[in-house]
Amino acid sequence: MVGMTLPSAWNLSGRTALVTGAGSPTGIGFASARSLGQLGASVAITGTTDRIHDRVNELREIGIDAHGFIARLESAALAVALGEALTAASVVPDILVNNAGMVSTGDTEMLSGDALMDPDEWDRSIALNLSSAFYMTRLVLPRMRAARWGRIVTVASVTGPVMASHGDIAYAAAKAGLVGLTRALAVDEAGAAITANAVAPGWIATGSQLPAEALEGAHVPAGRSGTADEVASAIAWLATPGASYMTGQVIVVDGGNSVDEQRLASV
Repeated sequence: MVGMTLPSAWNLSGRTALVTGAGSPTGIGFASARSLGQLGASVAITGTTDRIHDRVNELREIGIDAHGFIARLESAALAVALGEALTAASVVPDILVNNAGMVSTGDTEMLSGDALMDPDEWDRSIALNLSSAFYMTRLVLPRMRAARWGRIVTVASVTGPVMASHGDIAYAAAKAGLVGLTRALAVDEAGAAITANAVAPGWIATGSQLPAEALEGAHVPAGRSGTADEVASAIAWLATPGASYMTGQVIVVDGGNSVDEQRLASV
């Protein structure tokens, strides 16, 4: 925690974390930034609107060194522009949390559909949910390689890598792609002491969760939806020195939903 002496396995003092998609006060991105900051890291957070500055102020109020940037990330040029802004602010990330993207059915801009969906909508969903993580990883990786230390944690989902929902084909494909990206990074970068891992949240009670999704969450083995802080706890651990031998893995955070075979017995 800020102001406390942490065990070396958890201590992120002297590290700088870049967390994308952290504009929502109830979202996984902001919760992750807070958790990383409480472990001693300086944090830079991005969002698509000026509400990101409210999140920065909230982090600073609890003693976390924080910077905020308004940015979209679904193209290489947009990622480069963010990189220039980070450089101008003397922010050099050695921890990256790839959280930006669309939530599944709760996002008003969510582009969903089956295999007959509009190709332009498919392209946009892939750009928002998969390509953005590639562009951000590409942005920070040279510095991590030079320093021979880095942590890349990507927020995937149970949708795609583990399960699937009806009419959500592009989102599922993108999130499954994030797992492939993570595993390939882990193999390529392990020699430079850079780890790459993913978390796969299930039903999480954020501000974007719809009533139907909350109902689904009530029927998982844990009997409730998860919280953003519970997902952030896994993300923060993956960024710590103690997780240095953990790479190429996917941690599912879903209250046991994906391993529950007896659906009728549990409702």
